[in-house]
Amino acid sequence: MSDYLTEKTKEALLFSDKERIRYILTPKWIGYPVAKNVINKLSDLLVHPKTHRMPNMLIIGETNNGKTMIAKKFFKMHPADLNKNGDSAKIPVLLVQSPPVPDEGRFYNNILKLLMAPHKTSDRIDKKEHQVRVILENVGTKMLIVDEIHHVLAGSLNKQKSFLNVIKYLGNELQIPIVGIGIKDAEIAINTEPQLANRFERVRILKWKLDQDFVRFLMSFERLLPLKKQSNLHEANIAQKLHTMSEGYVGELTAVINKAAIQAIRDQAERISIKTLNKLKWVGPSERKKHSNRS
Repeated sequence: MSDYLTEKTKEALLFSDKERIRYILTPKWIGYPVAKNVINKLSDLLVHPKTHRMPNMLIIGETNNGKTMIAKKFFKMHPADLNKNGDSAKIPVLLVQSPPVPDEGRFYNNILKLLMAPHKTSDRIDKKEHQVRVILENVGTKMLIVDEIHHVLAGSLNKQKSFLNVIKYLGNELQIPIVGIGIKDAEIAINTEPQLANRFERVRILKWKLDQDFVRFLMSFERLLPLKKQSNLHEANIAQKLHTMSEGYVGELTAVINKAAIQAIRDQAERISIKTLNKLKWVGPSERKKHSNRS
């Protein structure tokens, strides 16, 4: 019986093993409560009336805990409209990666590249700044999301302040909210510019607890796995095992379940069991970090 699967996943049961593995590895979205809460907050920001002091948001969480996934989901919810019959495209939300060091020119380059705007990396900063501001106005951008904003700390204090001033400038000039995404160091980075820091609402994405929300997530995840037998991931023993292996990180949990589902197909077991999970010889994030620190 496969009644617990989504209709699309039921169809995937008819695929070859190779195709089913590919289906498993395809990114999935499961709207768990924390993610929904963040998306609701972003939605409220997006429609905030223009003002000289726009509210901003800082989404903070540990590595591999779903921050970027949530941002990408929100970005997809508000896609660009090419507006072929109009003068220019409409891009309500722009998601840009912060450069690995706080460099204004590289940041503007990243934005211009996303906008597919002709430019030279050697152009003067003021020229890039003007070009970015004009284009974002023309395409009707209502929110700028900056991922990996903690990279600001990779530069000198002067470089940090200059980079944060760019963010403040774009928010002020365009009267749009700025959303920063990063690990806990992101808060340290933002705090180096007090006038900017007090405009950012902090939203923290914590690790999963072994609670009902975690169990519901497992049930929802299983509905997306094209396995021919039910694994019952929500049952106490396997839920505990998955929580221990993932250490409560949503990215780790996703990786563990995907690997286990693939192993179940290759073993022809067609279900995820404790035996399947043990066979993975999974190394958790804490242990990987220890090995990394030793090397």
